[in-house]
Amino acid sequence: MKKTDIEIARAAKLQPVQAIAEGLGLGNGDLESYGSVKAKIRLETIARLQGQPDGALVLVTAMTPTAAGEGKSTTTVGLGDAFRHLGKRSIVTIREPSLGPCFGIKGGAAGGGYAQVMPMEDINLHFTGDFHAVTSAHNLLAAALDNHLFQGNALGLDARRLAWKRVLDMNDRALRNVIVGLGGPAHGIPRESGFEITVASEIMAVLCLSKDLKDLKARIGRMIVGERADGAFVTAAELGVAGALTVLLKDAIKPNLVQTLEGTPAFVHGGPFANIAHGCNSLMATRLALKLGDIVVTEAGFATELGAEKFFDIKCRAGGLTPSAAVIVATVRALKMHGGVRKDDLGSENVAAVRAGLANLEKHVENIRWFGVPAVVALNHFTKDTDAEIDAVLAACKTMRVPARISRVWERGGAGGTELAQAVVEAMNAGDRAAFRPLYAETLPLTKKIETIATTLYGADGVTILPAAATKLTKYESLGFAGLPVCMAKTQSSLSDDATKLGRPRHFTVTIRDAKLAAGAGFVVAYAGDVMTMPGLPKKPAAETIDLDDDGNVVGLF
Repeated sequence: MKKTDIEIARAAKLQPVQAIAEGLGLGNGDLESYGSVKAKIRLETIARLQGQPDGALVLVTAMTPTAAGEGKSTTTVGLGDAFRHLGKRSIVTIREPSLGPCFGIKGGAAGGGYAQVMPMEDINLHFTGDFHAVTSAHNLLAAALDNHLFQGNALGLDARRLAWKRVLDMNDRALRNVIVGLGGPAHGIPRESGFEITVASEIMAVLCLSKDLKDLKARIGRMIVGERADGAFVTAAELGVAGALTVLLKDAIKPNLVQTLEGTPAFVHGGPFANIAHGCNSLMATRLALKLGDIVVTEAGFATELGAEKFFDIKCRAGGLTPSAAVIVATVRALKMHGGVRKDDLGSENVAAVRAGLANLEKHVENIRWFGVPAVVALNHFTKDTDAEIDAVLAACKTMRVPARISRVWERGGAGGTELAQAVVEAMNAGDRAAFRPLYAETLPLTKKIETIATTLYGADGVTILPAAATKLTKYESLGFAGLPVCMAKTQSSLSDDATKLGRPRHFTVTIRDAKLAAGAGFVVAYAGDVMTMPGLPKKPAAETIDLDDDGNVVGLF
């Protein structure tokens, strides 16, 4: 009987975090320890290393995800371990899991099998408190905003045009729309508001895109909380609380150092979703890793048209990063679902469905090529995959002229990913880093950026921008924000904005219903379809299976 992920994690013998740091050339003076196997890296250390040369940066992305799960984080961790098997000094940089999905549908997000980051339970739960800090800072700004209205509203804010909700790191649909300030004059100004999940907070994006503490404070100050009656924006700096918010985030901004099951260093830091935010781990963690390692393996949420696009067009732009290669994770199971097979029937061989679903993978390979980055397909192996199904995928990849390797990191750890790692090294050596390019020019109007993303990466015939969104986009451009990148908020379940359209949809239009200026983060959010910024729990949430056993051990998290 095979061990579960949590059993594998519990049996692991971890090295002290100081030993992991020493392998990177860091000493105890560079760490702020959180127990024996977790630490934050001091800001002074990060500043000291800025003059060091950069290693190579490898992005792990995926085909369109399905309910069967594709194992992108598992592949990321396993690939980092695999590079070590090849003698490379590799480092993994990934996002911190949100409590919402952990207790909702995913039940954990620290890799799986023998390709996990550790300590798995801590990382999936409270970890070093970064998410709590973001939540507290966001809600302090919300409280300051409502207090300003209550205390006379000297800034002249229009209560009908406030742009700052509250956040909670939990899936709770009942809080999407709320009324605050009820109970009489002593309890505030009644108004409509709501909650978003913490990972959708602009403060989370700001934390992940800031270059240092000074940049963090400046970005916080630029965040927009609402408008005056004449339409002029009011910022967090004008409310006078940018400094206080920065204080709450002074430790959260420091990257977290942990390790994989095989002792590969891993920076787990930041956690914006890729369907409603920019979906990448912190820029500080990635840049730090590039100074310390030969190869840095990072991942961006969901598929190429979401997380990868935002990685290239937002994060790489903000941080001056040049990726060397991209790995596209695919599975036989996902291909069959995109080929029309129900989740309950995935255990049966169906080569025809695999071939039908390959149109989805083909589109994601095309998407990576738009950015001038070498692509490699990682076929994440599951035990019920048949030889005929695997051969169909590998043959199709050969036709697409993209290298493809089977990844068995879940089962074997780094040793199960060495062929994939070698293929990535070969792709990097054959590629030209200077060929990397963002999808669109900064000088394009915002509407053209949206159209370019939708038609090029989604495969849409065009976009329909509803009046409310069009008015906002025009205003943002008139105020000098036309040069910002666009952060598309869209369903992750389809290349289109309709979650029911699997495979490679054609002849569709993307509808942009709303827009939001995230001036602190440095992008404009465009909301497509009916995407929500506060998820709900499923009919049977993972929380129903998570518990403590009689010995105090967490069970059911995986």
